[in-house]
Amino acid sequence: MQFYQVNLLKDPNHPGPNQLLEYLRGTLIPDLEKRGLVVYGVFQGLFGLASNELYLVVSSVTVISQQDLDSEFQIIESIDLIPTIRPTDHTRRTREGIYVFRWFDVMNKDVEEIAELSAKAWITFEEGFDTEVQCLFAEQNQESKQGKMLLITWYKNLSVWQESRQPPEDARENFMRRHRLTLQAKPIATRLV
Repeated sequence: MQFYQVNLLKDPNHPGPNQLLEYLRGTLIPDLEKRGLVVYGVFQGLFGLASNELYLVVSSVTVISQQDLDSEFQIIESIDLIPTIRPTDHTRRTREGIYVFRWFDVMNKDVEEIAELSAKAWITFEEGFDTEVQCLFAEQNQESKQGKMLLITWYKNLSVWQESRQPPEDARENFMRRHRLTLQAKPIATRLV
């Protein structure tokens, strides 16, 4: 099993991400890789994140501890996740384009059904647009009644994302059924940096 952690990092001392990116590339990422963690990607917000915030997504074959990410920058949020039906490829993301992080608040009892509905919908959804679902994660700890899921989808550009708001009918039906199982959803558009 592969374990994932999504970290929302912030540079509270600057209005942009440049110093944070320098620190990630020059210090933190090489250190994480030496310890066996895989950097799945670093993502800068287009819509939905502050200009001085970044997502750092890492994975490992062992549970990731918070100490693995000691940083001089602020960790706003850190969420431990496990894959549902994707990703099947755990290597670093390299493809240019738009990566939309869609956070779902769900009842943990519905995680498996949400994953199944998503997999059915993706068959025609991905065929109809220049897009590829990267992953659908669930929170690692599902002991509580409610939890989070994260869907990351790659789109060639924002116009493809806009076109995909009208998916094929069978995909739309599965997405609507999935929507009824979610308490709320929050999409955040990013790009790989």
